[in-house]
Amino acid sequence: MPLPTAVDLTRRRRALAGLKTVRLSGRVAQVVGLTVEARGLDCQIGEICEIRPASHPALQAEVVGFRDERTLLMPLGEMHGIQAGSPVYPLRSVFRAPVGRGLLGRVLDGLGRPIDGRGPLAASATTAIYNAAPHPLRRRPISDPLVTGVRAIDGLLTPGKGQRLGIFAGSGVGKSTLMGAIARSSRADVSVIGLIGERGREVQEFIDRDLGKIGLARSVVVVSTSDQPALVRLKAAWVATTIAEHFRDQGLDVTFLMDSVTRFAMAQREVGLAIGEPPASKGYTPSVFALLPKLLERAGTSEHGSITGFYTVLVEGDDFNEPICDAARSILDGHIMLTRELAARNHYPAIDVLNSVSRVMPAVTAPEHRAAAARARRLLATYEKARDLVNIGAYAAGSDPEIDAALAALPALMSFLQQGVEFSPFDDTTQRLISIGAEANGGAHAA
Repeated sequence: MPLPTAVDLTRRRRALAGLKTVRLSGRVAQVVGLTVEARGLDCQIGEICEIRPASHPALQAEVVGFRDERTLLMPLGEMHGIQAGSPVYPLRSVFRAPVGRGLLGRVLDGLGRPIDGRGPLAASATTAIYNAAPHPLRRRPISDPLVTGVRAIDGLLTPGKGQRLGIFAGSGVGKSTLMGAIARSSRADVSVIGLIGERGREVQEFIDRDLGKIGLARSVVVVSTSDQPALVRLKAAWVATTIAEHFRDQGLDVTFLMDSVTRFAMAQREVGLAIGEPPASKGYTPSVFALLPKLLERAGTSEHGSITGFYTVLVEGDDFNEPICDAARSILDGHIMLTRELAARNHYPAIDVLNSVSRVMPAVTAPEHRAAAARARRLLATYEKARDLVNIGAYAAGSDPEIDAALAALPALMSFLQQGVEFSPFDDTTQRLISIGAEANGGAHAA
């Protein structure tokens, strides 16, 4: 058989280009709660499909499971207009997020679209949002402190670049304010902030009041409010994490702040229950506890840069031992506890340093700093133990040198731990902490 000539090949290419291709599709069978069940689809978990209602705009949905030869889809938006028989088209792709320096100063929704009214994004690329955590043997050791400008954290709970810390607190105790202070003042190259399940009223307040223009200029904010579908709230956490990873891959030190892990877990609980998962602990499904390490482990150091993660955990009923708190504490590299008792005393930030810890502090601080922090902790613990006796006047000065030292240091300690919006330089923080211990020793000898 003779080989085709160049003319034959050209003719055949034109014929192929003019062919009408067949696009496979399915049909909506039924809608149950948050899920859409479709027949006739050949898709994978995580694949994006497009539902086309007759009288409403097309709606994207993600494949989340299968049941009885039906594909379970979770819409990335409201399900208005969907009816039995609506066509469903697989897009043969997974969800991707925009990345790049063009995102700095911008506010995005949970699907990575701009919502700040400043026009389209100048994103350099897009990348899949489901990535693996850095290889455990290729993570650089954490050796440098990250300065947050908050004395109680820098002095007694010093974080390192690449550490992951949880901020645990009940509602209205000051998590968002503390997070804004860290985003505004931390000495990192870039900040990425994920507001997951946040109240709509608080988003603009956080951007204007807590973050400010200077903080926003070097930040990317991803927002998914509490009224949005559960899958969109989940996507917001993955999108924010993916953007932070891109900056880390460029060799930058990134501060990643997410508020909150609890609302992320609640969103996954909604998804899990909707597709038939059995509830496990306090109504949370097994997939919640499987997803938490996948999310939290993606922060940290890599071969190129670092992501220092601050994850707020909303403590339900002020119970610090509820399931999500326990799970997050077991994964993270430290925890900062904010208590309602301190907030009620107008002690801000309301950090309970005795019940908080930074697991990498020994690796990123000087011996003199560690000794001063340990001394301050002992003084606080001694005062808390003797507090009731002192308040009722049952303690006589000179009875216990350690209590005398704690009482002598108490005014300076309280002044050190309480702070407004001002930034505290790291050297000033450490020197002030060292001087508190020296003054306490002098006060105890005088007593």
